[in-house]
Amino acid sequence: MNKNTFKVGLFAIGLDTYWNQFEGLEERLKGYLSTVEDKITTMHPDVVNVGLIDNIDKAFEAGDRFRTEKVDLIFLYVTTYALSSTVLPIVQRAKVPVIILNISPEPAIDYEKFNQMDDRVKMTAEWLAFCSACPVPEIANVFNRTGIKFYQITGMLHDDEECWQEVSQWIEAGRVANIMSYNRLGCMGHYYSGMLDIYSDLTQQYAHFGGHVELLEVDELAALRKSVSETEINARIEYFKNQFEVEEDCSLQALSDSARTSIALDMLVEKYKLGSMAYYYKGTGNQENENTISSIILGNSLLTARGIPVAGEYEIKNAQAMKIMDSFGAGGSFTEYYAMDFKNDVVLMGHDGPGHIAIAEGKTKVKPLKVYHGKVGSGLSVEMSVKNGPVTLLSVAETKDGKLMLLVAEGASVSGPILQIGNTNSRYKFSIGARKFVNDWNANGPAHHCAVGIGHIADKVEKLGQLLNMTVIKVC
Repeated sequence: MNKNTFKVGLFAIGLDTYWNQFEGLEERLKGYLSTVEDKITTMHPDVVNVGLIDNIDKAFEAGDRFRTEKVDLIFLYVTTYALSSTVLPIVQRAKVPVIILNISPEPAIDYEKFNQMDDRVKMTAEWLAFCSACPVPEIANVFNRTGIKFYQITGMLHDDEECWQEVSQWIEAGRVANIMSYNRLGCMGHYYSGMLDIYSDLTQQYAHFGGHVELLEVDELAALRKSVSETEINARIEYFKNQFEVEEDCSLQALSDSARTSIALDMLVEKYKLGSMAYYYKGTGNQENENTISSIILGNSLLTARGIPVAGEYEIKNAQAMKIMDSFGAGGSFTEYYAMDFKNDVVLMGHDGPGHIAIAEGKTKVKPLKVYHGKVGSGLSVEMSVKNGPVTLLSVAETKDGKLMLLVAEGASVSGPILQIGNTNSRYKFSIGARKFVNDWNANGPAHHCAVGIGHIADKVEKLGQLLNMTVIKVC
């Protein structure tokens, strides 16, 4: 689970030679840095500001402090011209991603007022206060030649929504990367036999995201079910009725079985401190295990809704995608193609099993199913559509060389008829049209599952990919 350790590092750069030459310049630039800190703090409260660094000694001290404080991401605010030799020791010692803030204090210099100044020293000081763009090529050159990855934001200190939105996106991406690095992914059961696209190398999950993978036995969940009391079951049934729209033909026995499994799932999650889970199990030949898996959907839907996304069919890659989406605050519901609707130019997408009820359009329905298509058993399932409005689709895909990549697309969940079959399913429109979306998405070779969340967050996903050194492809 996330340790909430994400820290943002911040420092500004200047040149100490200037301070005796230009009265008030240092204090002015420190004031700008204070404004930057205030803006960043509103986005994320844990900021380590080491101040205005203007010489080599301060640079080494700043780098050591960033390393000691364990910052995850650094913003380098360029206030005026500064030597690259002042910058390099900081980021070399910190060893975390660095974003250069090339930010001007105003939209432009007041040329008329500037040229009316009668003191060329004061004129130079004024110019230097606007000189943030000057050393950026020098810094970029040195970073490139020393193998340091960097990113840039160019904009203004005030009244620049684009600039500060980008800062916010980097912070969000860094925060999600941190969550993934601590996340504990439970893998319970085994792969769905024959789905070759979902097989994945667990070590590559560590390599790309960090975190921990816990291999779990269905037998343990079945054993935990035996310790659940009738009082707990009755309370959980009432909770189901509050969280879901439970249809009248759902039997009390089925609700009781689902409640028992839901409580056992909570116990399992607590025991292993899970932040996400992938599961599948045939359950044949063992009645207790079969009963456990057949009654798991409601409990897994509740887990998904409270930030512990659960992917069926042992889709580990998609459990990661769902966790990313949920960590961005977008939700992340398990989904796949259902059908094409060429008449309305939409793609129908959904999945059996758990859904992300926190991003549902209206209340999620609970329906009894006589069969789980393609799987053993029967029991209660959920039917929901994702909230109407902008959505983002995300797939963690595996390339032919065994690496992982992120595939993302933006679209919209739209109203209209859905298949009322007790599954999650929605209607999605894309700016490039249903036909081209499907072709372009498939051309990148993802697994047939993906995660869908609300809002357009492709920009954040792209930044996350950069922080994780993962290829990101945006379809639309």
